[in-house]
Amino acid sequence: MIVANWKMYKTQAESLEFLQAFIPQVKTTAPEREIVLCAPFTALGIMFKNLNGSQVRLGAQNVHWADTGAYTGEIAGSMLVEIGVNYVMLGHCECRQWLCETDEIVNLRLKAAQRHGLTPILCVGETKKQRDAGETEKVLINQLRQALVDVDRSNLVIAYEAIWAIGTGHTCEPSQANQVIGLIREQLDNKDIPILYGGSVKTNNIDEIMTQSEIDGVMVGGASLDPINFARIVNYK
Repeated sequence: MIVANWKMYKTQAESLEFLQAFIPQVKTTAPEREIVLCAPFTALGIMFKNLNGSQVRLGAQNVHWADTGAYTGEIAGSMLVEIGVNYVMLGHCECRQWLCETDEIVNLRLKAAQRHGLTPILCVGETKKQRDAGETEKVLINQLRQALVDVDRSNLVIAYEAIWAIGTGHTCEPSQANQVIGLIREQLDNKDIPILYGGSVKTNNIDEIMTQSEIDGVMVGGASLDPINFARIVNYK
């Protein structure tokens, strides 16, 4: 599974321009490779109408825990389903940092996504301060335990974000990522849950990342904004 996280980038016009360049690059991609574009809410509807039968799936970057209500600025699961969304990313480190998302809130969002037939991508990860303090295992276990209460483990993706390696100049070696993802898998009853790695995934390290035994895919930030670069990542060797 190769997931693009566009964050707060790309207008509708820019998203269509991306698809026009990207879709021809993945026409011969192996069908077992799931390609997911997590785009801004405003672009999702028009992108769905222009996927042209490709194997690209759409993901949103959040969903509210209520089906309707007085929640200004939020979005409901039914709204996402209506415009062709399949996946929704939840618990991203930026939402935790800037929007005060707690594990309890992430749990509510996860259950709401599943209630609407969406597949949630749960993001977990430790900061540099936590890593330097030797708290990686403790942090990840706590995040998983609190976020996965009453969550259907058969309809779930987990993404390990090496927060300390995102935009810091530090590098998470593929073997390190593999070790941490193995630790995450040990906490799960369902060992078949896809677990992705996210943290400075680029064209020059994707091949090595995907040789790792525990890594089922990647979540890509900046490198996913360029259609040719992202196609190279999707078509890793």
